[in-house]
Amino acid sequence: MPTDDYQLLLQFTDGKQGLYDCKHLLNFGIFKQLQDKHYFKQAFVNDGTVHWPNEQDICPDTLYLDAAKIDEIDSR
Repeated sequence: MPTDDYQLLLQFTDGKQGLYDCKHLLNFGIFKQLQDKHYFKQAFVNDGTVHWPNEQDICPDTLYLDAAKIDEIDSR
C-alpha cells in the first residue's frame, strides 16, 4: 500500500510487514514518473512485487531486504 510520503507499506509472504522508502528512486530514470503522487499511489502487486501502470517495478528481493521491518520501527 503506497503512503503519502513515497513509501510502500508491505506484507511479505513470511508474515512480516515492512516499510520501503521510494524517495531515493524519484530522480532515477523511469522512476521519475513516481514523483507524481497520484501516479505513485497507483502501485499494485503483480507476480509477487510492486508495479505501476507504465511498467515500473521493484525487485521483490530489494523490497524485502531494504524495507524497514515494522517490528524494527516499533522498537525505536
